[in-house]
Amino acid sequence: MARIAPVTAVRGNNDKAAWAAALQEIESVTFDRINVHVLHDLAQLDIDPVAAGIRVVVSGHSHKPVVLHRDGVVYVNPGSAGPRRFRLPIAVGELIIAGDTITPRIAELECR
Repeated sequence: MARIAPVTAVRGNNDKAAWAAALQEIESVTFDRINVHVLHDLAQLDIDPVAAGIRVVVSGHSHKPVVLHRDGVVYVNPGSAGPRRFRLPIAVGELIIAGDTITPRIAELECR
């Protein structure tokens, strides 16, 4: 993926192999003026996103695709694009950021 665009990834609870050693548990990235906080498990969020100026929190531990808006912060779990987990859909997330506007989208993928 890094050949076509910058990639920011975090280590999950099952990422124990050598390839995962270079990944952090938490990353922050800024797109234009929008601060995005990325972590695997939302339950481990130990900061107040509003106070920290974070507009988007991306997590994925539950593998359940969802978009929530709370106190001006967009919480996104893009789901899982790999093999089906539990009975959840196979899905990916997209964030469209234009100026101060954030448009999140979940896209379910068909598996044949």
